[in-house]
Amino acid sequence: MKKAYVAAMDALYLTCIWLAGIAIVVMSLIIPWGVFTRYVLGTGSQWPEPVAILLMMVFTFLGAAAAYRANGHIAVTMLTDVLPGPLQRLSALLVDLLMIVVCSFVLAYGARLSLQTMGQTIAELVWLPVGVTYAPLPLGGLFTLLFVIERRWVGPQHHRRLMRYEENLATEPAAQAPTAQGVR
Repeated sequence: MKKAYVAAMDALYLTCIWLAGIAIVVMSLIIPWGVFTRYVLGTGSQWPEPVAILLMMVFTFLGAAAAYRANGHIAVTMLTDVLPGPLQRLSALLVDLLMIVVCSFVLAYGARLSLQTMGQTIAELVWLPVGVTYAPLPLGGLFTLLFVIERRWVGPQHHRRLMRYEENLATEPAAQAPTAQGVR
C-alpha cells in the first residue's frame, strides 16, 4: 500500500513540476508580448495580463506543493538543529500538524472561493470563469496535504533521486572528455 501511495505521489509531483514549469515559460512569453503590443504597436492586447496572473497562480501553488515534497522550500532550522533528537522529532510533528491545518484551510476556503466565483467572468476573457482562475489555490492545498500525509506515513522523500536529480548529476562521474586516442 505504501509503495502504491509513493508511486502516486511521484506521478503527482512530476505533474506539479511540469505544470509549474510550463506555466512560468508561457508566462515569460506572454508578458513581453503584452509589452510589445502596447509600446511598439501602440495597441495593447487585453488578454496577456489576466492569463499571466492565472499562470502565476498555477506556478505558485503547484510549484509550492512540489517544493514541499522535495524539501526545497525556505526553512529556518537554527533552533531545531540544536535541539536533542526527541525534541527535533516533536518539532517536525508539530510542523506537519500545522501544515495539515493550513493545507486544509487553503483547500476548504479555496474551493469555496472558486465555486462561488464560477458564475463570474473576467472582462478581458469573457469565456473564462473567475472560479477557474482560483482553482490552483485549492488544488495546491490538496496536493500539499497529500504530500504531508506521505511524509507522516512513509517518511520524507526529499532524499530520493526523483527530487534531487541536479545533485545526482553533480556527483555522478563526469562525462569522459576526449583524449588524444579518441573518446573513452
